[in-house]
Amino acid sequence: MSRRAPRRIVVLRHGETTHNAGGVWQGQLDSPLSARGEEQAAAVGPAIAALGPSRVVTSDLQRARRTGESVARACGVPLTVDPRLREIHSGEWQGLTSAEVAARWPEDHAAVHRGEDVRRGGPGGETVLDVVARVAEALTDVLEATGAGECVVVSTHGAAGRAAAGWLLGLEQQVAWRVLDGLGNCHWGELVEGRDGWRLRTWNASAGQAAPGPPTPP
Repeated sequence: MSRRAPRRIVVLRHGETTHNAGGVWQGQLDSPLSARGEEQAAAVGPAIAALGPSRVVTSDLQRARRTGESVARACGVPLTVDPRLREIHSGEWQGLTSAEVAARWPEDHAAVHRGEDVRRGGPGGETVLDVVARVAEALTDVLEATGAGECVVVSTHGAAGRAAAGWLLGLEQQVAWRVLDGLGNCHWGELVEGRDGWRLRTWNASAGQAAPGPPTPP
C-alpha cells in the first residue's frame, strides 16, 4: 500500500506595520500595514504560490488579513477568517514602546525576554499558553478539513505563529521560544506531516528579503 501524501502547513507572519517599525507593542490593536508592509504582502503571494497551497486561513486583524488576502489572490485559492489566530493580547502594554514597558513593568518585561510565560500587560493580557490553547483549537479545525497532500497557509502574527509551530511540533512553550527564532515580517515557516508527527522543513523563509533583525514586540 502506498503511503498517503503528507499534509503541509505554512505559518506566515504579516507584513510590517507602523507599530513594528516604531518598536510598539500592538498585541490585538488593529494596526494597519505600513507602506513597506504593503510591498512585502504584495511580494509574498507569488513566492508562496510556488508551495501550491489550496487555501488560506487568516487572523481577522487587518495586518494579517491583508497579507493573507495577497496570498489567496496570487494563488487563486479561497480565504477564511478565524479570530483564534489573533496575536497575543498584551493588556496595558498595547500601544506602548518597549522602553515604556520596561520602565513601568521592569520585572515582567525582563521575564518575557528570558522566555518566561508571564501574563502580558496585567490582568487583561494573555499568556503564551492562552495563545497556544486557542491557536491549537483553530489548527485542529484546519487539519480536520485538510486532505492528504494539501497545503494550507495560516496568516497570523509573531507570537501566535511561534505558538502554532510549537504546538504542531509538540514543543513546550519555553522550548519553542528557545529554538524557534521570531518570524520576521512576511517571513514564513513550512511544516510537513511525518509518520510520527510534524516536522519543520523551513523557518524564516521570505520572498528575497534580508534575514530578520532583532524581534519586534508582538
